[in-house]
Amino acid sequence: MKICAVVAEYNPFHNGHLYQLEQIRKLSGCDKILCLMSGNFTQRGEIAVLHKYARARHAVECGADIVLELPAAFAASPAELFAGGAIHILSSLPEVTVLAFGCESGTKEDFLKTARATLSEDKQFKATLKENMKDGTSYVKARTQTVLSLNHDIDEKLLTSPNNILGVEYCRAILSSGAKIQPLPIPRVGGGYADAALLKNFSSATALRTALGSGDKKALKLLKSNVPANVLRDLASYREPPYKQAAMCALLANEPDRVTKCPDCSEGLENRLRAMAKSNPDYDAALEKVVSKRYTLSRLKRILLQNFLGIGRKEARGFSEAPLYCKVLAVSRKDMPELLGALNRGSYPCIMRKSDAGSLKKDALACFETDVRANELYNILTGAHTNEYESVIV
Repeated sequence: MKICAVVAEYNPFHNGHLYQLEQIRKLSGCDKILCLMSGNFTQRGEIAVLHKYARARHAVECGADIVLELPAAFAASPAELFAGGAIHILSSLPEVTVLAFGCESGTKEDFLKTARATLSEDKQFKATLKENMKDGTSYVKARTQTVLSLNHDIDEKLLTSPNNILGVEYCRAILSSGAKIQPLPIPRVGGGYADAALLKNFSSATALRTALGSGDKKALKLLKSNVPANVLRDLASYREPPYKQAAMCALLANEPDRVTKCPDCSEGLENRLRAMAKSNPDYDAALEKVVSKRYTLSRLKRILLQNFLGIGRKEARGFSEAPLYCKVLAVSRKDMPELLGALNRGSYPCIMRKSDAGSLKKDALACFETDVRANELYNILTGAHTNEYESVIV
């Protein structure tokens, strides 16, 4: 059996995701589709609009065969750790032979060539990188400038468009780990990754979340043409949880040293964030005061989320190199024996019930405990009643 994997958030699942699953069936040459999905919190540093079991169920109802959870330590981390953690789990499954991902442009060969260029560590690359960071430019942007200045045949869009950036990170992780997985870029349709404008039927998840939070009746009506009916039913009960207030409380409650250890934090940024929080208790207002050329809004939001969930830089990097687990969120009933057989042939234990988690040791246990904590915090904020020891059979 050949499995095509896709790493996703489905926050919420929409028509563009449905289109992507259809394209995977058509183009991958694989028998099954496995989704590795972020749990209750996302890479933008936000709380998910629906809990992970609902979003995983939506994916299976709409064409996926099985959904595993991307551990919170990776899901709430910067692109390199997000992608590296995903490939670390997927490469443990020998039947996962293809990784599909959305992109704005580029072919498989383009992505692999660009990834190889970013992995260069020769003297010229290091010197140019150091020079590009002198004016306060972030490491990621400086690395992009360095790659483009030293490789004139690289398409700049592959290093500057949101989905392309993540696609390059997946390919970097595949190449550096030696994983036997082939990338399959699939062009996006409809709204761009950060496009907040609602379209007729292919709006971005950003636009849909904005509509949900606005309460605007006209905007909410457009949701009907942008998401499958099963998703629309669950979104009807959406109420914005008090996550932002909780994150600000955690920022001030925790010692600065703890904030310093967050994967996205550096250079005294924790003190600036705490100072702004004291004078600007509103989450959005405080972060806007700190946003700069070096510190993007997404990065700042991730720091607050990492602090809220107790995710440390050292631990997250350690998890990305340690034996972990495959946590099943949802699976197709008719294909369950075959799919669980594939998971059991992998290197990591499969978790579907509490007794399965009892075998986890050291790093795997610490990583899973972070997932449990994230789920418990989500339940408190939203009033959900999910637990970490369940799987949805569709």
